[in-house]
Amino acid sequence: MDEVLDPDSDCGRVYRSLVGHPRASTGELAARAGLSEAAVLTTLKELAAEDAVVAIDPDSRAWDAVPPAQLVEALLQRDAVRRAGLRQAGAELERLYRFARRDAGHYGALEVVEGSTRVLAAVRHLQQSARREMRVIDMPPYSGSPEYYPDQESLQRERMASGVVYRVIYHGTAFDDPIAGPNMARMIEAGEQARTLDEPPMKLAIADGELAIVTLAADDHHGVIALLIRPSSLFRALANVFDALWRLAVPVSVAGADTQIDARDRQILTLMASGATDDAIARRLGLGRRTVVRRVSALLARMGATTRFQGGVQAARRGWL
Repeated sequence: MDEVLDPDSDCGRVYRSLVGHPRASTGELAARAGLSEAAVLTTLKELAAEDAVVAIDPDSRAWDAVPPAQLVEALLQRDAVRRAGLRQAGAELERLYRFARRDAGHYGALEVVEGSTRVLAAVRHLQQSARREMRVIDMPPYSGSPEYYPDQESLQRERMASGVVYRVIYHGTAFDDPIAGPNMARMIEAGEQARTLDEPPMKLAIADGELAIVTLAADDHHGVIALLIRPSSLFRALANVFDALWRLAVPVSVAGADTQIDARDRQILTLMASGATDDAIARRLGLGRRTVVRRVSALLARMGATTRFQGGVQAARRGWL
């Protein structure tokens, strides 16, 4: 639960109040955190489930914080486990890919498709077969013809209108790409859930729990190949890779694709990214605290960020800092 270290989140305010005021009651915490007692109690239960706080009497009337050093170490260990899982899944994919190139017939869950036209046709068929969800990692190079992209947008709109949820992770440079940038903005506006990640490891599309396609550059000639993976240990590994990357990626909003920002908001974002509090930003820029809070909230919503940290990452990726 990274929010526990964010001083502007409910979890962060409650945890910080307990750090400075041990054995505090829910009423005392509510007064210090600026929340209702009901909200504080809900937050405490969430923190307790993450082993960030403990109730110190049988009726949970008084609480205390787990030592911050212990909490940070637990968060770092959790992140290390998640990254280790990604490496393991990637290693398994690499081994199976190389095995498949030697003799695809020995691994029944995998089929190799070669050539841009056949690969794009396979991706289209994959989307048409989806009934619940499409999970996609979209990254360059883009191999379709100019006619492919309007057709793809039309297909995705049809699938989303029929109830298929699209969750897409874009490469961190997508905002500046003449192909991916405008497409991303239109699809988000149509209902796509989008996030960005600096360096995704692969180009991937997964339809429900039925079929996955990994698109790769061909090793021995110009062009691309696709690996079609059916339910198997490899399929589960790819699904786990996507889910882990989705948690690491930064959300994007419709307005997030807009690269325009005024000078005052740029100053606020720069100070926010440096760790300045709302009070410090207000003093530095000669603004009222409420004005800063309102503008920070609007900027985070514009970027689709849920924390100040995510906001700083998104602002940096857009070149706003």
